Amino acid sequence: MQTIETINQLVQRTFADFPDSDSLGWKVEGQYQFISYSELAERVRHAALGLHGIGIVKGDRVALLSENRWEWAVTDLAALSLGAIVVPMFPSLPPQQVRYVLSDSGAKAVAVSTSDQLGKVLEVENSLPDLQRKIIFEAGTQTVEAVPLEEIMARGRERDPADRDFFESAWKSVTGDDLASIIYTSGTTGDPKGAMLSHNNFASNAQASAKVLEFSFNDRFLSFLPLSHVFERTAGHFLPFTVGASIAYTESLFTVARNLREAKPTILLSVPRLYESMQEKILESAARLPPTRKKIFLWSMDIARQVGRLKGQWTRLPLLLEAKHAAADTLVYQRIRESFGGRLRCFVSGGAPLPSSIGEFFCGLGIDILQGYGLTETSPVMTVNRPGSRRFDTVGLPVEGVEVRLAEDGEILCRGPLVMQGYYNKQEETSSVIDGEGWLHTGDIGVMEPDGHLKITDRKKNILVLANGKNVAPQPIESHLIQSPYISQILLTGDQQKAVAALIVPAFDAVKEALSGKGVDAPTPEAIVELREARQLIKSEIDRLSDHLADFERLKRFTLLPREFSMAEGELTPTLKIKRKVVLEHFREQVQQMAE
Repeated sequence: MQTIETINQLVQRTFADFPDSDSLGWKVEGQYQFISYSELAERVRHAALGLHGIGIVKGDRVALLSENRWEWAVTDLAALSLGAIVVPMFPSLPPQQVRYVLSDSGAKAVAVSTSDQLGKVLEVENSLPDLQRKIIFEAGTQTVEAVPLEEIMARGRERDPADRDFFESAWKSVTGDDLASIIYTSGTTGDPKGAMLSHNNFASNAQASAKVLEFSFNDRFLSFLPLSHVFERTAGHFLPFTVGASIAYTESLFTVARNLREAKPTILLSVPRLYESMQEKILESAARLPPTRKKIFLWSMDIARQVGRLKGQWTRLPLLLEAKHAAADTLVYQRIRESFGGRLRCFVSGGAPLPSSIGEFFCGLGIDILQGYGLTETSPVMTVNRPGSRRFDTVGLPVEGVEVRLAEDGEILCRGPLVMQGYYNKQEETSSVIDGEGWLHTGDIGVMEPDGHLKITDRKKNILVLANGKNVAPQPIESHLIQSPYISQILLTGDQQKAVAALIVPAFDAVKEALSGKGVDAPTPEAIVELREARQLIKSEIDRLSDHLADFERLKRFTLLPREFSMAEGELTPTLKIKRKVVLEHFREQVQQMAE
């Protein structure tokens, strides 16, 4: 069997093996419609020939500034077919960050989704001498500044089939070592760096991930995370193409629940925050039930937690609990699964730590959450929990071909075909993370369990060193405290201080309801954070969830904030990771007051 070393080989094999199977689907007049793999192959070929017609050749950088949609996928695969290097950008980026990526990568062309995204490029194009071509996806757009993708594809259609041999030779000439993409890190600190990922980086990682997660052509993925993020790019884009599965695109960030019911996926990839939100909405639904049904619902939720906890520990269920779980499944869980489309095999979680309680909860409902771990620099999947071997407190076992070990200080090191070629135009930064033996130094601290499962404890740079010399890893404490239904976001502080403190964003609706039950009125978030009763409620939750902590790890002070951390304020990355440096700067006064 031919070794698959490039994305081109991977997708062309799938085009040949599954010509009549569904490939990409999106909403058309209120209904999901799918094109077949043979139709996708034709669109990719036409787009590639059209891009070549406007001057795109091997080695050129083609940037993508767009939400998830079929045009994103086609442009990506078409550019890769020519040996071009794709530079994806988050659609939420402001103009100056768009300028930075386009300038640093030396992009020759940029493809945008809408006139709004085009406006960002036009605002900064005078400082981009390398940029020669602009392409727009939005159908029917008439603009002199950009060429519609439909026109690019029409030009390619005119060249096909006369130039079919050229297209075949172009994609076959690409090797595994050729650069496929430059993906810029989210930039939780400093300017983003462009990770250079080869065809073999992606192809090997997609194939290894598909194998350990047992995906097949029968699966359907719901594409929700931005395709500009390496997690979605590999696991929600290249991986489905590896096995001939289909992909349905959500309409927006706010329609996931509805699109789950409509598209009926078997797989959803996301960050923990979405799963936390799903759990919150499931539990909140109890408030609308009549008393008898509410009692049954709450009983079933308790059973789900018990079962999920035992299954996560690989403990056999007692016969009585097993019987109760079967009854709860009939009465409650089946309806919840139907609300997700009725076909879900599992959720896959990455990008941030998943609280064990979330994994246990959904496992108890009959939906596995398989937590994985990786970086942009590792294409990204290093480790993942398996369907038949999951531990909710870990990020699983290494995928095939990947070596993982711990340095003396606990830093996680990784080596294998998934490791990037380096940072674009940044040799010094590359040398600082990839040593002479090819080990990538992740910057994460972890422990290896006796059974080989990896557990992440924190980021190396996030460790808080108290004034007494004690080291505190904030991430596991934050992940544990956020299990409280009354805490929405939390960030620990205390570096070089006497004790650990925290900035806490309350779960305002839940806190308001709890205070209302005690006869305390709190109409706004600003009013809530000023109430003594609100502080007492949060304090009791902190105490309840801190029994396992050493005294020096416990929160001695905290400040309630009247608003959530947001992308708009630059406090969250596009994958909802908290930018600690930015948050600490924005709330510097509150942090200083807690340190006094």
